[in-house]
Amino acid sequence: MPKIRFQAKVIAIGSQTILRLPDAASSKLPSRAMSMVEGTFKGHAFQAPLEPDGTGSHWLRVSNTMLKAASAEVGDSVSVALEPLTVWPEPKVPADLAEAFASDPQARRLWMDITPLARWDWIRWIGSTRNRDTRAIRIDKTLSKLRSGKRAACCFNRSQCTDPSMSRNGVLLEPTPARGKSEGRQARSRRT
Repeated sequence: MPKIRFQAKVIAIGSQTILRLPDAASSKLPSRAMSMVEGTFKGHAFQAPLEPDGTGSHWLRVSNTMLKAASAEVGDSVSVALEPLTVWPEPKVPADLAEAFASDPQARRLWMDITPLARWDWIRWIGSTRNRDTRAIRIDKTLSKLRSGKRAACCFNRSQCTDPSMSRNGVLLEPTPARGKSEGRQARSRRT
């Protein structure tokens, strides 16, 4: 597959810095769900998941390391070139899930037998709630489903945004309005 090239503006949603893919670029990806990619961000190499935005497109979390390497900040338009990876890297297992696996060797064995993509899906489903009790229930259900032979998380729409700090009802939130320097000074002066 040829590299997908585009220009996009770096935006913020809450405290997160992201880049929303243009629809034309997103449509060239193999799936409306999460895609693992490697490429360049303003000429600097990266490898990361592209998250679905819940409306048929994708977004990329832009780390502080990426911003610093590219001398970019929120509001800048940057060039991006990327291509999907065929081999998915291992996801980072959250501490509460790792702890649950430590006390359930059978579920842990089955976890290690599924694909990295399936592990990403289970982790996304577990993490797609703000509620701690719901998260604990999802971890219990994951272990139970693995023990019963279920290899894939079938409990959510893979094309929805599953980061609860970035979405509502599976759809990526709108960018946080940028505050200009003069606006910030005015706001501070009103508080004093």
